[in-house]
Amino acid sequence: MFNGLDMNMGNLSRLSSAKSRSISPENFTGGKGEGGRCKLEDGSAKEAARDLGQGWKVNPFLVIPEKETVVIADIQGMGAIQHIWMTPVGQWRNTILRIYWEGNENPSVECPVGDFFCCGWQEYFQISSLPVCVNPGSGLNCYWSMPFRKQCKITLENRDEKPVTVYYQIDYTLTEVPEDCAYFHAQFRRTNPLPYKSDYTILDGVKGKGQYVGTYMAWGVHNNGWWGEGEIKFFMDGDEEYPTICGTGTEDYFCGSYNFENPHTHTGYVPFSTPYTGLQVVKTDQLYQVQKRFGMYRFHIMDPIRFETDLRVTIQALGWREGGRYLPLQDDISSVAFWYQDLPCASFPKLPDKDYLEII
Repeated sequence: MFNGLDMNMGNLSRLSSAKSRSISPENFTGGKGEGGRCKLEDGSAKEAARDLGQGWKVNPFLVIPEKETVVIADIQGMGAIQHIWMTPVGQWRNTILRIYWEGNENPSVECPVGDFFCCGWQEYFQISSLPVCVNPGSGLNCYWSMPFRKQCKITLENRDEKPVTVYYQIDYTLTEVPEDCAYFHAQFRRTNPLPYKSDYTILDGVKGKGQYVGTYMAWGVHNNGWWGEGEIKFFMDGDEEYPTICGTGTEDYFCGSYNFENPHTHTGYVPFSTPYTGLQVVKTDQLYQVQKRFGMYRFHIMDPIRFETDLRVTIQALGWREGGRYLPLQDDISSVAFWYQDLPCASFPKLPDKDYLEII
């Protein structure tokens, strides 16, 4: 019987016994009939609702105190996250999203909120992809399917020196999960600057069976000239010095070509957002701004990269120097790797401190 876990246009008409639920500050538990019950005196918006009372948008947002972590969802049972919407204030690199499956101590998702939603430069970019949509003014959405069998716990850590306000909604279903469903993972990394003649590591240490489904990169270029000659490499299932999958260039992996430049005028980059891939260009011609900065995403929705025992993903940072020779770059590179695998997963590298992650 159709269980409602994976919805698409072809099966929307099929009936299911799955139960739809949603967690937000107006219903912290997702309980049936528990939405909008916050008493006026306890509400985050009690001043705005003071003439109307209970049931009138009394508690639409959460304030996370400085240096604290709060649990925004703790779901018991079997089901799947279907959609997450969020609009946090402040510096997005200072708010860390973590997701834990089945009571594990180690998170399977650990990422600053902006980078998780493919906006790593603390700037709004409209994104129209299948798993991630970012809409005006700062509506961060993801549609990754995230099945679980016993428990899903989601937390937000506020690393800032002041409280942060977050509006959010987590839409999920309580339903049976097929045996062959793996668990969603996302890991953030940053290296600034990349050591000379070093590959940038997007992901390593993965043990188990699964599929790699996406990459987001926030790339700050420290040199003049074209910066994207480097190849991405997927080392899987025992690969050592040489990978099984080797790309031909950075813009090639992100499904563009020839520097992402305007093919008619050859005078600038052309930003784009499509269901599977996109490019963001940060303007750097304002006072006190330096560097060329780019955001790029590639989602392997139709071409997941499957591995049986292990996975490591790297990318080269290459530009050009005199004499028609490659120049190993020393850039500011951040990334988020998205993948599914069985449990348990290896523990992630320790997330760098607030100052190291700061966008400056």
